[in-house]
Amino acid sequence: MFARNLTETLLHVLDRPELRLLATECRITLDPAVAHPFHVRAGRQIVLGSPCLGERRVVAFHLRHALELAVLSEEASPSESLSRLKISFSAARTAARFWMLDAPADLPAPEVWVRTLASAQPPSRDILPQLFDALSPLVSLPGQSAVSDVALWDDLSAWLIQSWPLIGPVEALMAEGGDARLNIDPRTGLNHYGCSHRPRPWAITFASSTASSLSERGFTGGEMARVQLAKAVLANKAPQALQTLALDVRSFLAEWYGLPGQDHIVLASSGTDVALAVLALSTLPGQPVTTILTAPEETGSGVPLASHGQHFAQETALGLSVCKGRLVDGFPEDTACVALPLRDAQGHLRPEAEVTASCQSEVRQQLAQGRRVLLHVLDLSKTGLLAPDLKALQGLCDQYPGLLDVVVDACQARLMPERVQAYLSRGWAVMVTGSKFFTGPPFCGALLLPESWKARLDQGALPAGLAAYANQCEWPASLACRGLASGFNHGLLLRWRAAQAEMAALSAIPSKSVACRLQSFLAAVTQGIAANPDLEFLPQPAPLRKALPHDWDRQQTILSFLVRAPESTRGVVPLDLARCRKLYQWLNADLSAYVPQEQAALAALLCHIGQPVPIPHAQAAGGLVGALRLSAGARLVSGEPSHEGLDPAARMAREIQDAHRVLQKISLILTCWDRIAQADPLPSYAPRWEPDEAGDESSWSESSSRDTMTDLQKADALRSAISALALGGS
Repeated sequence: MFARNLTETLLHVLDRPELRLLATECRITLDPAVAHPFHVRAGRQIVLGSPCLGERRVVAFHLRHALELAVLSEEASPSESLSRLKISFSAARTAARFWMLDAPADLPAPEVWVRTLASAQPPSRDILPQLFDALSPLVSLPGQSAVSDVALWDDLSAWLIQSWPLIGPVEALMAEGGDARLNIDPRTGLNHYGCSHRPRPWAITFASSTASSLSERGFTGGEMARVQLAKAVLANKAPQALQTLALDVRSFLAEWYGLPGQDHIVLASSGTDVALAVLALSTLPGQPVTTILTAPEETGSGVPLASHGQHFAQETALGLSVCKGRLVDGFPEDTACVALPLRDAQGHLRPEAEVTASCQSEVRQQLAQGRRVLLHVLDLSKTGLLAPDLKALQGLCDQYPGLLDVVVDACQARLMPERVQAYLSRGWAVMVTGSKFFTGPPFCGALLLPESWKARLDQGALPAGLAAYANQCEWPASLACRGLASGFNHGLLLRWRAAQAEMAALSAIPSKSVACRLQSFLAAVTQGIAANPDLEFLPQPAPLRKALPHDWDRQQTILSFLVRAPESTRGVVPLDLARCRKLYQWLNADLSAYVPQEQAALAALLCHIGQPVPIPHAQAAGGLVGALRLSAGARLVSGEPSHEGLDPAARMAREIQDAHRVLQKISLILTCWDRIAQADPLPSYAPRWEPDEAGDESSWSESSSRDTMTDLQKADALRSAISALALGGS
């Protein structure tokens, strides 16, 4: 019985997506006679000791530490004590940061050094020998001997000071180099967007219109890059590795979108950072600029500030504190910004002809004042709108050559590369991200430059304040970019590497299959929304595009809908924005404690969909209702690596069933609204943990109606995935 429970505990820990990747490369055995938590030997051999017989969270911590040591120890030279010191501290810091992500703040750490090594500042030189005394017994390498050279501790301290920010698990490093919205809430294990940089396969996710938790495929892409970075850090070659990674990402995007090379790509942490870069480029010709923002309420919340050349948050992507709303140094004070709304005061879509006429009038009025116009085209908005009319816009460009800059906000990335190439051929710049349709981690943006925009970088200089947001390696090598920062945004580069994995997986699916899979899913979910009396479709036309062979981007892949207020009936007032935001959070929480027992399984589902979009409504509280969004992303099409061998039709049927469960949970929440509102439960990264009937915490299991993590039939497959799992002792 003890051995069975122990085996299942280890299997559950090893089945954690963020541990599984490194575990497949190691030989793992268990010997309860070993007093230390583990022992790492040459050849990636790990022996787990008696401390790994306890609670899963502790076992996971020790295993994460052991896996990092096993991987990095391959870089050790038996004759170099400094190399061994670096490896020990690097692995321990990675494990310490893993623990801080994994455990509540008030939970005692399993080792006394955890909080010291998880700190933002490296430990002082004086305590390094004491820390190493606790770390050294965990690994044995050929030729290992005691460290007695005092100078080595000085060298180690200097290395730690230089390398400290780059050491950690990939899920921690990817949360850096953005802004506060990437920070993990310790109460929920999720960030501002309700998602995680760790895989979350047990959750139902249709949130690609906002942000998605990292997939197992994306995690693998990011982790492989992180391991290479960790090895470069040990060898004091981190700058070279990051420079190479930046060039690789930019070259990949150039190839994906059919650009001549990486010098046509600008990387940026978010779509809002991209908007600031766009304005910087538009000001280079020296004229005063007026930005025309199409439906700013349906783009990023900071875009209006960025389009004025103002700081849009209290901290930049490079970690510098700034004053939100203040002009970024070097941007012209006379920059103006006007809005081109797509909806009227009642929330209804304005007629296309009216929008086009307003756009033309505003452009001509600004040009008549001697100003340069920077027009933001939406392809697509948060609710899937494409505007203004492209044919009319091209007519304006032809009428006023060289006076009108057009940038296409394609940050949703719900269009084929051929569409992007067509925009670029018109001389229009294009904003994209890897974090929307492609379902990469949030905060990975890019600006694609046509030749005419790229040529501007050969003269003048970018605003000096842009150095607080961007590094030279993220921009084309040019005269104008020399004032940018000289460092590296490792979080941005790792996030793009994760998104790149998703993009590569999508490219392996023929366009015809992409179109068919999307059509099947969207048709079924549209019917589900229409059939639910608690929901009301938000009218949104499909994107009006020229037909291409086997195209898939003329389908509306963002399904937006309103929800009835719990006190009303269908056709009356929809749920106001404030309460819709609560509903959005509760969908992502386990509500089983607040509903009838027969509905507990449905209520326990963690459902992550697109954040509510504010829509004007005269009768709603605050004058705004919230439109929820259920979106189809690239991962819906390509699946996960664990889906290999699964019939595509069966997998799509499961995705459709999951989408219907989301709609059913919305109705359930409305039925039990008052009780849920009184408790106001928070979202959670993982399902609840519950002891088994015997109360043995060593065999806890997640309560989830999805079988991703709880199906013990996966045990055999997992045993074959790792080199060995053997039990020693009794």
